[in-house]
Amino acid sequence: MRKLTFLGLLTMTVSLFGQAEKSKKQQDIQSIKDMCGCYEVTFKYTETFAPELDYEKHLDYTSGALEWAELIEDEDNKLSIQHLLVVNENRVIKHWRQDWEYENQNVFYYDKDNTWTFKTLPKESVKGQWSQKVFQVDDSPRYSGSATWVHADGKHYWENKTASPLPRREYTKRKDYNVMLRGNRQEITDYGWLHEQDNDKVVREDGQEEVLLAQEKGYNVYTKVADEKCKSAKDWWANNYKFWGKVRDSWDNVYKRTGDLTLQKAIDKKPLFMHFYDLEAENSKPKAINGLIEKFITEKAASDVEGK
Repeated sequence: MRKLTFLGLLTMTVSLFGQAEKSKKQQDIQSIKDMCGCYEVTFKYTETFAPELDYEKHLDYTSGALEWAELIEDEDNKLSIQHLLVVNENRVIKHWRQDWEYENQNVFYYDKDNTWTFKTLPKESVKGQWSQKVFQVDDSPRYSGSATWVHADGKHYWENKTASPLPRREYTKRKDYNVMLRGNRQEITDYGWLHEQDNDKVVREDGQEEVLLAQEKGYNVYTKVADEKCKSAKDWWANNYKFWGKVRDSWDNVYKRTGDLTLQKAIDKKPLFMHFYDLEAENSKPKAINGLIEKFITEKAASDVEGK
């Protein structure tokens, strides 16, 4: 009788644990989906600390925009959100993309000099976690990391620290550092959501100890507004999503690797995203898209893939 009782309790415990795990995952999914919609966004950054006394603090950065975040993939273990900027009421600019994958082992980390390293994480290290992969306007890689969504005391947030290239607000202006260690915290709030950042601006060189140049604090505040304010962005995506779906498929083939991926910063004095404007206007086929991406992959990266 005792044996049956023990087995019954064990079965009940396992069942309750499974239900709790499922409920936690559903909370995670809801928090990710809560980042979709139309938002008025303010971007604010200020440098807060530098170890060298003679460092001259750079000016604070403040900007704002109207942004539409569209859920473009909605699967049990993967959610993808495409961000679109709305400028001057009706001009739309394709912005960043964030992919969320549950218990995902395949991530990429930025090294330096436009090089990313693709790695497979141990299965046990990502248990219950979501990876966030962030992609640039042309769907090339930017940064990724894996962490656990936290739901406690009325708060819902995810935080991670990972390396990335310089932000667009600085990459054409700054030459005194080459890697940003991004401390990302994404928190769902009653007004929308907050992307809070604690960033280290570092100098990273082969065979040398990493040097901290300065630290900064960032607040990207997403305030929810009526979806109708982003109608131009919704219409733009309806007209262009098929082309960018082909672009994502082409990149997915590139990302099926371990080891390094190095991309050229420009060809014919134009960065990759500017070349995509022409292909987008022509609604080009996958062959043209693949050919463009291959041009930007350096011989070093190509030879690494061929050798694997």
